[in-house]
Amino acid sequence: MPLLPRTEAELQERQRRGDLQVRPAAAYRALVAELGLEQAYASTDVVVASNAEFTDQATLQLSLGPTDPPIRVRAFRLGNVEGGGGHGGTDLLLPIGGGLSEPQRQGGAQVLAALLAGEELELLASGEATALHPRRELETRLSLERIGAGRLLLHRAIGENGVVAVSSAEGITRSPFGPLLGPYITALYSCGGSGSIGLTMPGLSLLGPGSPVLVGGALGWVSGAGSGHLPDTRRLPSGHARVPGAVAAVSADLHELRAEWVRPTFFEGHGSGLLVAIAAPVPLINATVALQAAAENDQLEAPVLDFSIPRRVKPGFGGLPYSQLLTGRIQVDGHELSCAPAHSPRLAEGIAAELIERLRAGHFPCDCRHGR
Repeated sequence: MPLLPRTEAELQERQRRGDLQVRPAAAYRALVAELGLEQAYASTDVVVASNAEFTDQATLQLSLGPTDPPIRVRAFRLGNVEGGGGHGGTDLLLPIGGGLSEPQRQGGAQVLAALLAGEELELLASGEATALHPRRELETRLSLERIGAGRLLLHRAIGENGVVAVSSAEGITRSPFGPLLGPYITALYSCGGSGSIGLTMPGLSLLGPGSPVLVGGALGWVSGAGSGHLPDTRRLPSGHARVPGAVAAVSADLHELRAEWVRPTFFEGHGSGLLVAIAAPVPLINATVALQAAAENDQLEAPVLDFSIPRRVKPGFGGLPYSQLLTGRIQVDGHELSCAPAHSPRLAEGIAAELIERLRAGHFPCDCRHGR
């Protein structure tokens, strides 16, 4: 029997009535395995998928409001981290990454964590004098409460898939995911597999500009295609990407972020970054979406790349199924390596549970946007 399509309006009406059927991705896949796709589809309206991955491709945007006399900020230091002015006179743009040259090994990620923890940081800003903005310097202290508005801009928030990082070089190779021991001794994989957003929703097909996602505990919005967006990429017959593929950029309100879901990190040789927990609703609007969301880890794969080679296109060793990555041991080029996640399954599971609760209570929009 064919699975009848559902409209977004139907799902939103069920949410208003309080009978929206929401399941985590793992529970939905288990139900498909037990009862079959037809019954699982009938008893599930929305699947919740989630990620908790590392990123340094992000910016903290702070809006302070006017000063007297006015200043047009061009450069500043907040805490121990330097940034630049934005479009407005007192807009501050702070890169999340960096910090390799800082004595305290800090970047924008550590500044964000300090603000979320309630700390007060010293701000030293300089500007260019104009007739309307005569002030040249500003010295004050900032806390979360003293910032008029702020946003965390994740330029590479959600990718379809991840990679498996290995090293063919002797000793330690620094990578964006952590240190790799070589030659061919340890491996790190950056995506959670079948429960991740991009492998539950191939092509990020239900995410478009304005789509709601839960970012670090805050209501976030997809702003469009993200850094490194490559939707026309190698795919499995099911439509799932075999490589990172499509990417979505996301924006979230600074004051709604929760420290438990946004963790600062620092990798030697690479710099600071964030471990950010993100969850997205995947409305089961038709048979294709329902079937793709049911894919198991043995049906999905990630590419294995040699990170000891400092080139944009790195040597690859094909793909490995996520079911093998999850065992903790893999075979690469005749070598057996120990394998570990370069992400947080615990935080991903926790943010998914948070979104499920909000969807069932009607405190999060049941929405999908097409045409990315």
